[in-house]
Amino acid sequence: MDSPLWSQWWVWMAAAAALGILEMLVPAWVFLGFALGAAIMGCLMATGWLTLGAAGSLLLFAVLSLAAYLVLRRLLGMKKGQVKVWTTDINDN
Repeated sequence: MDSPLWSQWWVWMAAAAALGILEMLVPAWVFLGFALGAAIMGCLMATGWLTLGAAGSLLLFAVLSLAAYLVLRRLLGMKKGQVKVWTTDINDN
């Protein structure tokens, strides 16, 4: 195993699985975006289409994660009318 860990496809897939599990334990769209970004990185590295250094891999991971997060928020985010805005206080008479 001469190549560093960040260039191994299985490391990215393991990170995606760990982030997916973290998303189930601590629900936030951010972790799911990170998980999808890591899964895409793992797929790109497994097919051999991607050979970057550490900085390039982390930059592409960040861009992919941000894109996945924004798409998820757009598609599955808060629906209109889901937030209740209170105009009166319960203690006001």
